[in-house]
Amino acid sequence: MDLTQLKIFQTVVHEGGITKAAHRLHRVQSNVTTRIRQFENELGVALFERDGKRLHLTAAGQTMLDYAERLLALAEEARDAVRDPRPRGTFLLGSMESTAAVRLPEPLTEYHRRHPDVDLQLRTGNPQQLARAVLNGEIEAALVAEPVADEPFDKLKVFAEELVLVAAANHPPVDRQHPPATMIAFENGCPHRRRLEQWYADGGQMPSHTIELSSYHAMLGCVIVGMGVALLPRSVLTTFPEHHRLRVNPLPAGLDVADTVLIWRRGARSPNVAALAEILVPGCAEAGPS
Repeated sequence: MDLTQLKIFQTVVHEGGITKAAHRLHRVQSNVTTRIRQFENELGVALFERDGKRLHLTAAGQTMLDYAERLLALAEEARDAVRDPRPRGTFLLGSMESTAAVRLPEPLTEYHRRHPDVDLQLRTGNPQQLARAVLNGEIEAALVAEPVADEPFDKLKVFAEELVLVAAANHPPVDRQHPPATMIAFENGCPHRRRLEQWYADGGQMPSHTIELSSYHAMLGCVIVGMGVALLPRSVLTTFPEHHRLRVNPLPAGLDVADTVLIWRRGARSPNVAALAEILVPGCAEAGPS
């Protein structure tokens, strides 16, 4: 069953016969007759009762007509949707937790203001999880920290995050030669955790233990009571009421900045993604992805 068969069948019904349908479809009568018979053979039922040159719908034909009209209308709606440059429908967006909490409230508020008909849904995770979800078609786009593989994605740099080491206020200065006994971090897959582990490994020392948590505020709560040290974006501290109880240690130049990029499948920037990109980086539609 294909849309052409459905269109021929619908036209025969609406025009009341093969001759008028052929004229409407700009086909020869024999072609229309053949396509109708092929359709009936494929379905295994008669769609018409033939009374000389007159055709009357059978019960099966009436049922098929209802489905044909719905399917053809849906196909037309789909064609209109993919040709329509306006944002529409459901927009599934992924983001790291820190970006969602600190960076997105204002842009997403503006997105809703500009495009109230879009159902924007947010999913958080680490960059590996989010990149995999984009490739699998589970989400349209995601905000993740570099490094991100170039080949499968188009990407747009949107934020530069300053990274800092935080410890309890009474903790001695943190450096690479004297790592804390415990590092507090997200699960494996977090780029900030990898950066901190690599920094310590390059100095020949590693923390003895790692506590894995799923929330920056939970991590900061553990840091305040002296359970360990964490690496995170400085911007997160602005959302933490007890930040004055922390000692903030800068990282060396070259390790202290992490770019956050908006990624989507290469060559598949939808109107929903383009609209978000324009809010995050005004003028990016002219510049294109990096």
